[in-house]
Amino acid sequence: MKNSVLLILFVIVSNSVFSQNWKTNFEAAQQEALQSKKPIILVFAGTDWCSPCIKLDKQIFQSDTFKIYATENAILVRADFPRKKENALSKTLQEQNRKLADRYNPNGFFPFVLMLNAEGVVLGELGYEKIEPQDYVNKLQAFVK
Repeated sequence: MKNSVLLILFVIVSNSVFSQNWKTNFEAAQQEALQSKKPIILVFAGTDWCSPCIKLDKQIFQSDTFKIYATENAILVRADFPRKKENALSKTLQEQNRKLADRYNPNGFFPFVLMLNAEGVVLGELGYEKIEPQDYVNKLQAFVK
């Protein structure tokens, strides 16, 4: 019984420690970045149609390596552009993502990962790469050094 309780507690704590907090409100994320003095990782994705976006999420963003890095070092923002009706975003969120794309992704690349400072200045950019999560994190870290 005691071991079961410890196991359940461990799972709950692990999930909360390694959970990602992807934001959708860019302005709120910028305010948080200013207060925390952390950069922003802005990801343009088509989560229900873009296979490289889905691979990037599964292979990199869902890895413990990335989750630990992001939790400690960045504010995460996802600008999603779903195509399926059941995944449609609110009109407000669609408009915000379109404006973000106009500013940061005018060529419409998917996936497109940007490291920004809190003021919104681009520090570096990546796409999908078939590399280990630690290598991807190293590339992100290089943008802020």
